[in-house]
Amino acid sequence: MEFFSTANTLVQIPVWGSVYDLSYIEAVGTIAGLLCILLASFEKTINYLFGLINVTLFAVIFFQIQLYANLLLQLFFFGANIYGWYAWSRMSSSQEAELKIRWLSLPSALTTLIISVLAIIVLTFNIDAVFGVLANWAVAVLNLFGANLVMPVLEPDAFPFWDSTMTVLSVVAMILMTRKYVENWLLWVVINVISIVVFFIQGVYAMSLEYLLLLGIALNGSRLWMKSAKENGSEPMSRG
Repeated sequence: MEFFSTANTLVQIPVWGSVYDLSYIEAVGTIAGLLCILLASFEKTINYLFGLINVTLFAVIFFQIQLYANLLLQLFFFGANIYGWYAWSRMSSSQEAELKIRWLSLPSALTTLIISVLAIIVLTFNIDAVFGVLANWAVAVLNLFGANLVMPVLEPDAFPFWDSTMTVLSVVAMILMTRKYVENWLLWVVINVISIVVFFIQGVYAMSLEYLLLLGIALNGSRLWMKSAKENGSEPMSRG
């Protein structure tokens, strides 16, 4: 069980005059996450196995550092990974993948945009309350299993708009990925750019470097999926 402790340091990484203690669980979870995104960019269904490993280990990390709202988000991503694995694995009568890489239709794209913008606005002005409720739910559920936790004091969000944007777009991007829509990669590009800047400003340089790598994968994923969508006869902003 020592592996699952964030205090079990694998290596100390010198970053810009400071030292970052990288734990075993964070290292394995991060590698699994990178493999998940990389394999997804090549349309490999096995990506969801690494996605499940990633969100499970990160849920354990968030539990230990008392970020209970983020823990609940990992449960959503866990379910999305299971659904994505199922959806990507379905085969047609001709033994081809039932889902094809494609663009959202214009009406679907506009609907997704409007819902995302509204969700970001609402969450921006209520983020502390929303995450407070989620944290309370997480503590209550964990206590049902004998965790005996006390609700931690939650500090106000340092970047409410950007945090809300990353949260909403991450959920939307994950849903779009499970359905093989090209737009998921465009959203991951935006998410990664925001993450790089926010983590750098907060002085979490290792995370900033990680998201820089994820940005490169997302850009390549965008290129590959645009090419596949074109081969499948799907064009951006089509009305069909």
